[in-house]
Order: sequence, then C-alpha cells, then structure tokens
Amino acid sequence: MAEPTQESAGGLTTGAVARRLGVAPTTLRSWDRRYGIGPAVRADGRHRRWTPRDVAVLETMCRLTAAGMPPAEAARTAREGTGEAVPSTAAPARAAGTGRSHAAGTLPLGDVRQECRGLARAAVRLDAPAVEDLLAAAVAEHGLTVAWQEVMVPTLHAVGRKWASSGDRYVEVEHLLSWHVSTVLRRHTPASAAPVAGPVVLACVPGEQHTLPLEALNAGLGQLGVPTRMFGAAVPVEALTAAVRRLGPAAVVLWAQARSSASVPLARHIAAAQWGVKGARRQPVVVLAGPGWAGRSTPGMPRPTSLREALDTLAGAFGADRP
Repeated sequence: MAEPTQESAGGLTTGAVARRLGVAPTTLRSWDRRYGIGPAVRADGRHRRWTPRDVAVLETMCRLTAAGMPPAEAARTAREGTGEAVPSTAAPARAAGTGRSHAAGTLPLGDVRQECRGLARAAVRLDAPAVEDLLAAAVAEHGLTVAWQEVMVPTLHAVGRKWASSGDRYVEVEHLLSWHVSTVLRRHTPASAAPVAGPVVLACVPGEQHTLPLEALNAGLGQLGVPTRMFGAAVPVEALTAAVRRLGPAAVVLWAQARSSASVPLARHIAAAQWGVKGARRQPVVVLAGPGWAGRSTPGMPRPTSLREALDTLAGAFGADRP
C-alpha cells in the first residue's frame, strides 16, 4: 500500500518529502541531526510530519547545496531566511488529480510525473544515493516499462537538453544519471537463459553509442522470459552478421539514435541473413528501434516507438506471452 503523504493533522511524511525533493530519507535525517533542519513533531511525539514551513526551509537548503554552498552555511541561511533570502524555484505541488509536475527546478522538464522533479534535483546535486533510491522506487511502484518511459527518459532528456544549451556544463550530471539508470536496469534484468535457439539479438548500429534504451528493452524481455543476447554499442557489421548466423535469432533489434547512423542497407543486409539446412532456411525479423529510423522506408521491418510496443512486438516474434 502506498505511504500516505498527508494526514488531517497536517504535514508530509519523511518519505513523501524525500520523493518530492529528490533527497534520500537518510539525508533528511542527517540534516535534522547535524543542522537542526527537521520536521515538526506531533503531540503524541511519535509521528513526525513536515509542515509547509519545514518544506520551504528544505527547498532552500537543497537549492543552496546544489549551487555549491557548504551544508552548514546553507542550513543556517535556510533557517534564518525560511526560503525568503533566495527566491524559491521549486514548484509548490503537483497539478491537482494528475500526479504530474509542470516545474523542474533547474532542469526544464515540462509536464511530467512528479517523480521526475525529485530525480532531476537529486541528479543536479550529484546525490548518488538519492538518485539510486528514487530510480528503484519508481520501478517498484510503476513497473519497469512505465518507470522507463515516464520517469527515466523524461529526466534523461531534460539533462541532455540542459547540457546541449550550457556548453560543457551538466555533463557530469548526465554521466551520473546515466550510470545509475543503467545500474537499476541491470539489477532488474533476470539472469540470461541457458543457450537456446532463436534468442533476440540487441545491438546498436555501427557508430552508435547510446545503449540505455537497449538495456531497458533487455531488462523487459528478461522479465517476460524471452532469451536475449546483448551486444551493446557500435557493433561492426561483420561481427553482427557473424553473430546472427551463429545464433539464428528470432529477431534482431538495431538501435539508432541519430539519422546519420541509421543505415537501411545494413538493416536489409541483416534481414537477408539465412541459416539452417537447405530447403528449411530461416531469416530473422529485423526490428528498427530509435529515432534515427524515423522517416525511412523499411517495409517488413517493425519500428516500435515505445518500450511497451517493442516488448509486444518481440514477445510475438519469439512466441512468448505479451506484456
């Protein structure tokens, strides 16, 4: 059952505040213990709740530490100013009834799930424990597919846009967030099945280094019991062709992030690969994944536009139950 976020007596739980601000609950307890920035205590002395004023102080604390101010100084400034010394950039609350936020602190997230806001703040602060906790909580609450499509991807895109518009700034944020997304995806990828005929081959086309979408697909297929062989980034044509002929896959997923790397001749070359005895030759289903394939004419090659659609397509090709 989901943790209640507010009671009639008022105030948020520590867990709810942590998710909202993108701070690990242990960090909030540490700030309370070290710097006196803690929640109000209810009359019974047991159930601690954060009042709006408590949260305002925390928002200022988060903003100042993200800007590089030492925690002790940030805590003193936050307590003295109660959020007034530095104008707050935090969004007050989610849109009523939608569970989505229109603000993202320092990153332009737009209309996304509330979890993205906390994840973005934690990433900008380079708060690795909080990033990992928030990613794990998103998968636990929503499942892998929704967590990828509606929490991880929007936040990754926001970091990428910020990086692109700020020169070399925020590259460390992108690297840290990508690393922890990859870690969480692999943690939720079941162990590979024993060698079996007709697995699904996952590979980036030559010159393509973006592997996170394939990692998400690999994890999702593993949860469906579909065996995979992950080859990752920038697989040379010769190596990919040899692997296809050796494995006899049910399907080959070719990921291309950029149009410059999406090669239709390569896709046709892989689709034409054959194996098996004469008179019973087989060929793989080639699935084109990623925005690089948009607008390309590729009859007979599915081009799913979401993780859920890709899982459905590949489960059907393998003969497994669809998600």
